[in-house]
Amino acid sequence: MAGIDISKYAHSPVHKAIATKNYATLRKIVAGLPRLCNPAEIRTEANSLAEEEKADAIAAAIDRRDVPNRDTPLHLAVKLGDETATEMLMVAGADWSLQNDQGWSALQEAICNREEGIAKIIVRHYQPLAWAKWCRRLPRLIGTMRRMRDFYMEITFHFESSVIPFISRIAPSDTYKIWKRGANLRADMTMAGFDGFRIQRSDQSILFLGDGSEDGKVPSGSLCMITHKDKEVMNALDGAGSPATDEEVRQEVAAMSQTNIFRPGH
Repeated sequence: MAGIDISKYAHSPVHKAIATKNYATLRKIVAGLPRLCNPAEIRTEANSLAEEEKADAIAAAIDRRDVPNRDTPLHLAVKLGDETATEMLMVAGADWSLQNDQGWSALQEAICNREEGIAKIIVRHYQPLAWAKWCRRLPRLIGTMRRMRDFYMEITFHFESSVIPFISRIAPSDTYKIWKRGANLRADMTMAGFDGFRIQRSDQSILFLGDGSEDGKVPSGSLCMITHKDKEVMNALDGAGSPATDEEVRQEVAAMSQTNIFRPGH
């Protein structure tokens, strides 16, 4: 990014502030953005729509991509190795997953450029941001499900080939049984994973409780994983809104650094 042409970013105030390392201007822009409420307080569809409008206004400012290479401001901060700008953008709610023209997200750019400090900043913030987005959209999801008709369906998939022998024995196959009632959804399946070329089987269910439990102990919007053989129930969203610890962030960035990254379109 040596010799960056500032004029190509002049139309986007956030890009320009990052390109010139003008943190005072960037701080002023961020301070002027709408303020999202506590995700736990979003309980109605009207609240959901109002918060989504705020989120769209924030994204219009800090997730712009009408610049060279379709880089978001976060992409630009990563390429410039600017930890201060990265922190400010992530606190403001920047979308780290957006791809530029080359198919890279800002986090992938950080990992590939060996910007470990910047990668840690993004990883530290992205789980709470994802949780906030989930909470923001949950009331509308539940409302839509309640307006839908109840149903039961089965989805069966398997592989057969006249060229590759025994493909049906080693390829994945299963029958998903799905029930929908009110704002609740249940899916039963048996495929749990792979052990080499061998399919691991386990009777399990996924429950989305949009209405919550009748006794009120399970809140609305809970997502539970049930393993029938072991009689285990796990809340998949337990702790989803909590920020990661420093050690969790370190481990995740280290794991990403040792993993091959696939770039879409290449």
